[in-house]
Formats: sequence, structure tokens, C-alpha cells
Amino acid sequence: MEQINSHKLACVIAGMLDDKLGKNISILNISHVSSLADYFVIVTGDSTPHVKALMETVKERTKKELNRPPLRIENDIKNRWNLLDYGDVVVHILHKDERETYAIEKFWNNAFSIPEEEWRENSKEFSKYKDNM
Repeated sequence: MEQINSHKLACVIAGMLDDKLGKNISILNISHVSSLADYFVIVTGDSTPHVKALMETVKERTKKELNRPPLRIENDIKNRWNLLDYGDVVVHILHKDERETYAIEKFWNNAFSIPEEEWRENSKEFSKYKDNM
């Protein structure tokens, strides 16, 4: 399988999170304001088990379908936020309370936001529900 670029990877991960009913999904292009990564994908989980399920889904599907296991995984002791680091894309999976507390989008307000229609279109081929779209 060909290596996909960071924009496509961010979009596909957003689609995977959407398939698993992640809420308030946003993608920030931070490439022009940071050398940390090219994109942040941020999603909210409704509960601690949902946060864990979102993390496990992305971890397993990116490895299986894209041959891209995360380079690093971090989470807090209560599993209310998880971070999956793919080098060029960093995925933040947060419980709704932590999402409000950390306010990642406000901190990175100089980043460009990728419109939902764009990431949906770019992730369609990897969606488990592509026949219903």
C-alpha cells in the first residue's frame, strides 16, 4: 500500500473516529505554526469507556488498514484523554470535561481548521459505512 500524506491521514483518522461516534471532531493544520506535527485531530468521547474505544479503534485500524501504528501513545491515569502520535499527525481523544479544560483549539487559534466536508470526502474510502454515505 502506498504511503498516504499527512493531510489524508488526518482526514482518514477523523473518519474512523466518526465511524465510532466520536463527537465534535476537528482537524487543525498546525504545520505553519509548529514543528510538532502537521495536523492535530481532536475528538470528544462521551464517557471514559468511549474515550478508550475511540483510541483502540484508531490504533487498530491505522495499523491494519494503513500500516501506520502510532509512534507513541500517552494517556492520563483515569483514561480521560489519550494521545496517539503518528509523527506528522497527533490525535487527541478527550472526555468532554477535559476537552473544555484543555481547550486545544483556543491554544492553537493560529492553526487552519479543515472543514468537515473536506475530511468526510477524504476519508470516505476508509469508512466502514461508505455504502451508506
